[in-house]
Amino acid sequence: MQQLSEQEIIRREKLAKIKELGIDPYPAPLFPVNVTSVEIKNNYQEEVLEDGTKNRLNYQEVCLAGRLMAARPGGKATFAELQDTAGRIQIYVRRDDICPTEDKTMYDIVFAKLLDLGDFIGIKGYAFKTKVGEVSVHVTELTLLAKSLRPLPVVKTDKDGTIFDAFSDPEMRFRQRYVDLVVNTQVKETFIKRTKLMNSIREYLNDKGALEVDTPVLQSIPGGAAAKPFITHHNALDIPLYLRIANELYLKRLVVGGFDWVYEFSRNFRNEGMDRTHNPEFTVLEFYVAYKDYFWMMDTTEQLLEKACIDVNGTTEITVGEKAISMKAPFKRISIYDAIKEHTGIDVSQMNEEELRAVCKQLHIEVDNSMGKGKLIDEIFGEKCEKNYIQPTFIIDYPIEMSPLTKKHRSKEGLVERFELMINGKEIANAYSELNDPIDQRERFEDQAKLLERGDDEAMFIDQDFLRALEYGMPPTSGIGFGIDRLAMLLTNNESIQEVLFFPQMRNEV
Repeated sequence: MQQLSEQEIIRREKLAKIKELGIDPYPAPLFPVNVTSVEIKNNYQEEVLEDGTKNRLNYQEVCLAGRLMAARPGGKATFAELQDTAGRIQIYVRRDDICPTEDKTMYDIVFAKLLDLGDFIGIKGYAFKTKVGEVSVHVTELTLLAKSLRPLPVVKTDKDGTIFDAFSDPEMRFRQRYVDLVVNTQVKETFIKRTKLMNSIREYLNDKGALEVDTPVLQSIPGGAAAKPFITHHNALDIPLYLRIANELYLKRLVVGGFDWVYEFSRNFRNEGMDRTHNPEFTVLEFYVAYKDYFWMMDTTEQLLEKACIDVNGTTEITVGEKAISMKAPFKRISIYDAIKEHTGIDVSQMNEEELRAVCKQLHIEVDNSMGKGKLIDEIFGEKCEKNYIQPTFIIDYPIEMSPLTKKHRSKEGLVERFELMINGKEIANAYSELNDPIDQRERFEDQAKLLERGDDEAMFIDQDFLRALEYGMPPTSGIGFGIDRLAMLLTNNESIQEVLFFPQMRNEV
């Protein structure tokens, strides 16, 4: 049985009294809002006439709705604050205005005694300026739109700016994001910027002629990345299915089918660890372009990110914590072998698996027997190099063992044409000149299958249908995947992925 606090009991008693008065506390949803609080404050105009009176030039009648967030009763009149989707505005409610008849019940009982902070109300009235110059709304009609049965956290700010009773506990904020958005209004700006980021990218790609598409979330084979999948079961077909870890192989099938440039914002799922930069469910942008290579993709990535930064923040200069980062093109480029040598002093470019395992031991990097050459190099780079690349840097020319879907380098034996974009010490994008040789691709898949047999649960499955698609012929293609959540972290100055996800995964409440 639900246990109610004293405040929740009192609010339910008020709800009952409102109903007894014949007032519907949850009326039909239509309310004719015609303006927001910010529009009123930004666009208010008035003129002072010769006799000293003031004439309002716009907003003669306004209609807006939102939460009651503060109230300062004063006998027959009350100043209060209304918070709508855009911000807050002061409202002035006078008993004789909202109750013009002799019966003042609606004001004395409903507004003065039965409304609570957090209740949704709709108001009609006119905009004016108070004696201290604050644009406000003089209310002539007030409607209760939704009674709030739980009290919001009351955040108070002292005269010196000190904040008391802040709703700041991360677990509470992420678990009750709806409360976080109401109380910590600056949080909304993070998600508005996230949407601006995605809109900016869409605009760039659409203007270039790319086609946005949808591909399956439920897949018979978890392909397109090295990751551990979530497994489910389809009852009607009686087969296991996997939540996608990447949409790469389906987008490449569309290139085979004749679409020269396709992209998708996809929700991907990986059954792996959680930390400040990883969530089991995340958003990735991937796009694939026929007749292009990874050099073209680096140039395109610079252009796309430069535009996105300007569209979101008005500048290519961003701040993450205390670090200043410039997203102005061009970005630095360095091979993964040179990066490892630069930060460890060790040249691993000619080493075999056993020699790499010895290097990992020397560098105190924990590894296991399931890891092949590619995974060992990846561990060395991740542990010793990645964190050093704060400014945008393309790490290029990976060993073939790390990249089973990538075309062999045109001039460097044992390498592939791949890059990862590092910003603020984290991978933001991963791109290739795509492997389109079906025979080579089959051999790479078979090598991955051997790693699966050794116990590497992140190695790739053999996707026979994808191999069949390649055998019909795929043109030379370049592809890339961007971590949208990490990009959003960068552009909103947040160092935790949970801050840019409306509802991050959490343990169930006890």
